[in-house]
Amino acid sequence: MAAVLGLGNPGDQYSGTRHNIGKNTVIGLIERLGLGLEAGRGEFVFARDPNSDLILAHNTTYMNLSGISAVDIVDGFELRPDELLVVCDDFNLPFGSLRIRRSGSDGGHNGLNSIIAQLGTEEFPRLRIGIGPVPEGVDAADFVLSEFPARERAHLKEMAAAAGEALLAVFRDGLDRAMSVHNRRLLE
Repeated sequence: MAAVLGLGNPGDQYSGTRHNIGKNTVIGLIERLGLGLEAGRGEFVFARDPNSDLILAHNTTYMNLSGISAVDIVDGFELRPDELLVVCDDFNLPFGSLRIRRSGSDGGHNGLNSIIAQLGTEEFPRLRIGIGPVPEGVDAADFVLSEFPARERAHLKEMAAAAGEALLAVFRDGLDRAMSVHNRRLLE
């Protein structure tokens, strides 16, 4: 068994923001697979894919408390941290880029920082979805909490579909193969 945790903030006011692209990607994959959400025992909701025994979840906390959700999932499903793949936004990557990594630092992402602190390790895979760059003179926190402009919104379904395929590839083909195929810039 393995799990995916899509990061975002709760509430309608955040649903279309850049910071919620991880959560929205997982929700889109759940819908595509025709799965229903269930309340988890803790700060998450999830769906289980019966064909692969994969748990698809998103946090119900605010982004900076995502570590609580990660621990709830790891403990609740008796997983190791390296069996939890985290999906999040990354303003350091160009818009439309995907980057899968086996482990690493938080890269300035508050959700990843919380997960690293709560799990006590950086050794968990992650899929970062590029939303950057942050325009000059704009605060990064304001940028990630803003909605995508129309020219970027036009590509969100394509990006979510590609990110969903990358997630499935990790569990179907392995992390190394998924990295070699899906670490790329989708939009030029």
